[in-house]
Formats: sequence, structure tokens, C-alpha cells
Amino acid sequence: MAESPKSAMATLLHKQRDAFTAARPEGLDVRRDRVKRAIALLKENAEALCKAMSADFGNRSPHQSMITDIAGTANFGKYCLKHLDKWARAEKRHVQFPLGLLGAKAEVRYEPKGVIGILSPWNFPVNLSFGPLMQVLAAGNRAMIKPSEFTERTSEVSAELCARYFDEVEVAFVTGGPEVAHEFSALPFDHLVFTGSTATGRKVMEAAAKNLCPVTLELGGKSPVFLGRSANLEQAGERIALGKMLNAGQICLAPDYMYVPEEKEDAAVAAVELGVHKMYPTLLENEDYASVVTDRHFDRLQGVVADARDKGAEVIEVNPADEDFGNTNARKMPLTILRGVTDDMQAMQEEIFGPVLPVKTYKDVDEAIDYVNRRDRPLGLYYFGQDSGEREQVLRRTISGGVTVNDVLFHVSMEDLPFGGVGPSGIGSYHGVEGFREFSHARSVYTQPKIDIAKLAGFKPPYGAATEKAVRTMMK
Repeated sequence: MAESPKSAMATLLHKQRDAFTAARPEGLDVRRDRVKRAIALLKENAEALCKAMSADFGNRSPHQSMITDIAGTANFGKYCLKHLDKWARAEKRHVQFPLGLLGAKAEVRYEPKGVIGILSPWNFPVNLSFGPLMQVLAAGNRAMIKPSEFTERTSEVSAELCARYFDEVEVAFVTGGPEVAHEFSALPFDHLVFTGSTATGRKVMEAAAKNLCPVTLELGGKSPVFLGRSANLEQAGERIALGKMLNAGQICLAPDYMYVPEEKEDAAVAAVELGVHKMYPTLLENEDYASVVTDRHFDRLQGVVADARDKGAEVIEVNPADEDFGNTNARKMPLTILRGVTDDMQAMQEEIFGPVLPVKTYKDVDEAIDYVNRRDRPLGLYYFGQDSGEREQVLRRTISGGVTVNDVLFHVSMEDLPFGGVGPSGIGSYHGVEGFREFSHARSVYTQPKIDIAKLAGFKPPYGAATEKAVRTMMK
């Protein structure tokens, strides 16, 4: 009788944990070797992975996939190798006076946690599997990865390649549908990483809580763009268009809606349209422009636009070559700008995750700040403008996972900056030293000197004058 997926995953987890325990302490050279193998997997199989991603999407530019999923992730692995010695070094800590003079010592050791589970999504299926893996391995852990069933070919290729480059007790892929993902999130990992929607993130956290398993949740939300009055509109429009059309807007950090001064709305919309015309003169047969991943997601986006139109929004399809999108099953959708949006529209209630851009207007930037602050804290926030006072006003009065100024998305590609959300847009972060520490246990080690400190300090019964003196000193 064949082993059930749940039982097979549990067996694999136990194998990895047993191997992890037996191998301790592992030297940094072992970690380096694993990170190097992950980099080699990406470099040596880039073409096969790009083909799989394109097949899964229906169309996805191999140039885009190389930038976002292959080269960027391999470079991140190299960044981890460069900083590993520094990250892994024990950190000396201060001890209270006069313990240091008496020979006491304190340090923090950053040690591996054990077996880390990675639940990765479909929108950047290689990057969001292998990116966290680089730091999981650098921190000395083993890993089990459950990729998305929506990008089935990429998941299968990744699993096959992983089995060639790693022993299953080091790194292993587990494939399957939503039931397998649910069972995966309920396994007693030493840490669990999930990238996906806020709604699913809640379910993952609930399942992990039963095992008291710590989680890193990379979620999403409605990342706003503040267009200041001092912004270079043409530059901003092109950069917003690129951020909204890269991967057909299927990015957790994609600019979700644009907030512009009311007197500049026409010019701002025209600037975004101009950006689309420059970068995507055609769309349907243009390999540079990705398809929406599934029929279900495509239908959902069409529904968001229809709902906005029905409730009074002006719908502007940016279609540079006047192509007929009605007679195609390519799941390609032009950038669709929504003007006159209201809060009862789906477009303003849920993360869009596609090439639809609502536009709101403000008289004073405080209006826009207050609007953002009344809503869930977003994963990203974007400010365009040359007014440093206004920029700081926006940044100091709002809260978001991260910020890019005078562009969108770019903060996630800075390897030395932590990437994560806050509240409903996520918990924890990776990238930077913060990612290494996320997947490490900060273990406190205190070494007591030979002298009887407890007696000297008056902490030992019978209590008396020395105790009272110690208390008075501490209360000063």
C-alpha cells in the first residue's frame, strides 16, 4: 500500500531532522557548498526553468524570467556567500558591572534552527522558492519546499533538478495541490516561510500555531503610490507603468493604486499611458508582456474592472496598437486605468494582482496619508517627488513593509535591505543580515566566573544587609 502524501512528508521531515541533529556541528564550509550547489542549479538549468515558466504562464519573457527569477536569485546566493562568515560570528554582549571585571562573559551565537518549510507561490516560482532557500542554507538548516500547483511544470522541473543537486535530507521539493499545501503547513517544522495572499497567510499561521512553529509570512495588500506635486510626471508615469505591467502586474509589491494631486490627474494618467506606449507598442504577440497565469485569475480581473465600471468608474484601456483582445484566449490584458474610483468597488477593497490601476486624487497630501493610514498596512509604499519635506512627511506618518522613493518595486531587489511586511502584509523578513537571523536561533551563552557571584551580590539566602544594599543599588 502506497504511503499517503501526509505520511511521506512527515517521514521526510523526520529524516531531515535526524540528519541535521547527527551532523551537528556542521562547519561553514558545508553551508557554503550547499549555497554554491543552489546557485549552480540555477545557472546550469536557466533555459529549462525559463521554458517551464513560460509554459506555465502561457507566455512569459525568458528575458524577464532571467532577470527576476534566475540571475537575481543566483546573485542573492553569491551575496549570502560573501557575508556568511560575518553573519555566523558569535557576538559579544555586555555584562553588568562589575561582573566583567570578575571574569564573566556573555555572547550570542546564531545557530541553525533545523528543518525549514518553504511554501512558495506561482508569480515568481523560482525566485520565491530558491531566494529564501539561499538564506535557509546559509544559516545551516535543511529545507522542504512546497511550490505552487498553478505553475506545475516549473514545480516539476525544480523538483527534478533539486533531486540531482541535493540529497533529500538536505533539500527536497514536495509537489501537489491545495490539500498537500494544507498538510505541509501543519507539519512540525522548526520554521515555516510562506509567500502568498493575506487570506491564505492567516490559514498557514493558524496551522503552524498548533505546532508553535514560528513563521515568516510574505503577504501583500494594496501598495499605494504617492505622486507629489514636485514629481517628474513623465519619469514617474513610465516607472509606474513598468511596475504595473512587469509580470502583468502579478507581483505582491506592484503599485496597487495611484494617489495624485487633483489638478494633475489628467497629466499623470497621460504619463502612465505614454510609458505603456514606449515600452509595449503591441501587447498580444509581444513576448515581453506576460499572460495572466490562469483563466480563473483572468476572469477575476475582468470582474474587478466590470464592477468598477458598473459603479461609475471611468475605464481606460491602454491599448497602443488598438488590438482586439476579445477574440483571443491568450489571457493577455492591457493596462486598465480606473478613474473616479470609490471605496465600495472591488478594485479598492482587495489586492488587484494584475494590470489594473485605480487612480485617486487629493487636494492636500495629508488626505492621502490619512486614507492610507485608515487601511491595512501595505507591503510597499512609493513616493515620487523632489520635495524632501513632503517625502519625509509621507514616510514618517505612514507605516509599510518597505519603501521605494522615485520608483516602484526596487527596494526588494536590494540584497542588503530586509524585505518583509507589517501586520496584514506580513510577519518577519528575509534578505540582509535580518534574513540570516530570521532562520537562525539567537542562543544566549553566559559564562560565570569562579568567584561566588550570588553570595557576593547578596542574592543567596539567608538574606541580609548585602541583599538590601544590592536592592538599593539597583533601584537608584
